Amino acid sequence: MLENLSNKLQKVLRNLTGQGRISERHLEETGREIRNALLDADVHFKIAKEFVERIKQKALGEEVLQSLSPGQQVVKVVRDELIELLGGNQTELRFSKQPPSVYLMAGLQGSGKTTTAAKLGLWLSKNNHTPLLLSVDVYRPAAIEQLRVLCANINLGYFDTPDDMNPISRAESGLRHARNGGYDVVLIDTAGRLHIDDEMMTELDRLRAAAPPTEIFLVADAMTGQDAVRSAKEFHDRLGLTGVILTKMDGDARGGAALSIKSVTGQPIKFIGTGEKLDALEPFFPDRLAGRILGMGDVLSLIEKAEQTVDHEEAMELAEKIRKDEFSLDDFRDQLTQIRKMGPLDQILGMLPNMGPLRGISKMQVDEKELIHIEAIINSMTHKERQQHHILNGSRRKRIALGSGRPVHEINRLLKQYVEMRKMMKSLNRGIVPRMFKGMRFSG
Repeated sequence: MLENLSNKLQKVLRNLTGQGRISERHLEETGREIRNALLDADVHFKIAKEFVERIKQKALGEEVLQSLSPGQQVVKVVRDELIELLGGNQTELRFSKQPPSVYLMAGLQGSGKTTTAAKLGLWLSKNNHTPLLLSVDVYRPAAIEQLRVLCANINLGYFDTPDDMNPISRAESGLRHARNGGYDVVLIDTAGRLHIDDEMMTELDRLRAAAPPTEIFLVADAMTGQDAVRSAKEFHDRLGLTGVILTKMDGDARGGAALSIKSVTGQPIKFIGTGEKLDALEPFFPDRLAGRILGMGDVLSLIEKAEQTVDHEEAMELAEKIRKDEFSLDDFRDQLTQIRKMGPLDQILGMLPNMGPLRGISKMQVDEKELIHIEAIINSMTHKERQQHHILNGSRRKRIALGSGRPVHEINRLLKQYVEMRKMMKSLNRGIVPRMFKGMRFSG
């Protein structure tokens, strides 16, 4: 997510923080490099120019230039402006005072609208809501069936009137069913087109009148860059959006859409799609994404993911083992299992700060298959070997290689990684790890 922009901005700011004094010349060079990084990320030229001008104006203030750490002060200015560019504060979902709330899902064909409707329904159900999903896309072959199957797979409320192919009456029937059935949110998946046209907008206007929406979401494909921004503006001008959901953020290394949409439409990004799985939808927090882009990490999101998967007692036991420097290969394997439950490993690593003892970890490229191989290697060890890694001599390593079906050099590499992780945990013993466990609120 936003990898190219993140790498470039982190390099620019690292050079800046290394300066003892900051001059106007330094700021001019920094501003030029930031502008180029934004343009390369497919941010609109006008937005990039205004962003850099605001940074220079604030950074040239006497309070920054005269401070004991001017480079860090400039980094703070960049972070604050980046948060503002992304939308400022998180914008939460609106709910009607009189249920059910109606969410209209609009967007171009191919943006992932139907899947996103199911993802949002799942997110709502996990957050104490009872959503009902229905499709009024009577034009795309199998669109209605696709939503039905998705809802069945994740046990979501679904409504259909098979004999009624009129989008307006389908929406009206669904709304009546929701009121009678005790559903508090209705998600309406509308038809998409290859381009914005009067026919589509007229239908959306009629749907809006038949089932007055609490939220009108545009579902936009982040990988289309400025095309997503342009379509967002057109939809908003003609329909009056209340928010945007950006899909395929995990596949967009540039990120211009995320950085431009709020400025162009004035409407907030409310959710981002971070993967193909139906639970890969996150509320959008501008400050958290800014932290990821600038290498400061997103520990809050990491903690939230951990809270959903980590057992309370096991977490406390692990924290105690880390404190006593008793982290074994058994613990190493168990933690890999827990981490895999939290989602794709590259996303998890991307939430760690790219600084201090963790420098470089967030940029690691990890093959998910390697985790399966690691588990096989550790499972081929005896209990004593997993507890006392230093006894693993050459003959033991050969036996483990035969038992796991992996070459000896992989066993050597695993042990090296394990020893390095123990060292890292020891250095973090008084830092981030205890604070993370202390701040976690476990449900189980």
